[in-house]
Amino acid sequence: MKYHRMRYTLVATLILLTLVMLSGCVHRQFVSEPYPRWGEESAVTRPDNNPPLIVRTMFSPDPANAPACVLLVHGMNEHIGRYGEIARHFSQRFIVTGFDFYAHGLSNPTLQQANQSLSTGTAKQEVSDAYLAQIELHDLEPMRQDLDQALRQTIMQCDAQNESERPVFIVSHSLGSLIVSSYLLQTRNEDGPAMRVQGVVLLGPAFSVSEPPGWRGWLVNPLIKLSFHAEAHFLNPQDEPLPLLIFNQLLALITVPLLDGAFEVLSWPGLRSLFTPVAPGWVVDYLTDSEVEKARLRADGWIIRRSLLRYVKGIEGEIVNFRQHMDKFAVPYYLIYSGYDPITPAWGSEDFAHATLNKHPNNAILSLPNISYHQHLFLKEPLRNKLLINIEQWLDRRLLSLGGYPRIE
Repeated sequence: MKYHRMRYTLVATLILLTLVMLSGCVHRQFVSEPYPRWGEESAVTRPDNNPPLIVRTMFSPDPANAPACVLLVHGMNEHIGRYGEIARHFSQRFIVTGFDFYAHGLSNPTLQQANQSLSTGTAKQEVSDAYLAQIELHDLEPMRQDLDQALRQTIMQCDAQNESERPVFIVSHSLGSLIVSSYLLQTRNEDGPAMRVQGVVLLGPAFSVSEPPGWRGWLVNPLIKLSFHAEAHFLNPQDEPLPLLIFNQLLALITVPLLDGAFEVLSWPGLRSLFTPVAPGWVVDYLTDSEVEKARLRADGWIIRRSLLRYVKGIEGEIVNFRQHMDKFAVPYYLIYSGYDPITPAWGSEDFAHATLNKHPNNAILSLPNISYHQHLFLKEPLRNKLLINIEQWLDRRLLSLGGYPRIE
């Protein structure tokens, strides 16, 4: 029996490596337009000679009387420059900030240098190697550190307007929601900036692993599920009958080191250029229903198109770790997710809601059961505008419960 399990694991691994090799073909990427800046910029020094963290701030027409500040947090491999229109919407009433995570946007050395060259008149810059900034990302800790710095800068900008401690809210998307949630879970009881956060909006949060559709799903979903199941049980016995516990532990002890080792080796120099997959075409089709936005996504050279396997495996481990402790998440939230989203499937959000919904009276959920799209703030009208209004109304309800004087329509 043990031999058959090992053989299955090895066969599944070979299938994955074959798919990775096929998708890790020569990929060239260029930028020809400057990075899409918005708001005022403030630079925050980052350690280890990394590019400074640029925090963008867009002020409301009357910032001294803005009822709160909103920090926008982007998702995996994208950048906060895309969120200019979203920032303008919320800045009608709130002070809005945003930043690029480690290895993303202008926090990526390759992309930062390309933007500097474009600003001097260079026509085009190659950024094919921008994904190599992911080499240091064994987990999401560098991104949590960036979030901490951006949050501190947001609080400073917020308090400077009328010398009062106004509430701070975070509106986050996908992997950004996982980073925000894990950060708040780790630091909420400490004397730090997390204590100023009075609510979070979680849009398509990465509380589950992807389930690729179509023929790719037939090939890779069994391995994704096997890897996730093994990671969840690795040295972590759960409430299960003894025979099942023994089986899960044996499976985990074989599968987890095997896949960790394979993904690590395939992230080494000389191999990663062949084995780092390029984002498949189906991803854009499931991000938004807007053809205009799809065209923008395909043309956006500031989005990183490849994901180092070490980075992907680290994200899986972060999801597993968060799910083991998510029942302790106590920050008020508004959760929005799509019922048929293959990028962050609904079961992750549903499990989170089941574990936390009763933690706070202001917790709210908006499930879009017939929607398969992942980026809710970039959908077609009128749904996009409706979601923005829903978010603003939830923020108003939180402000009212905090004793503020919001505008509820």
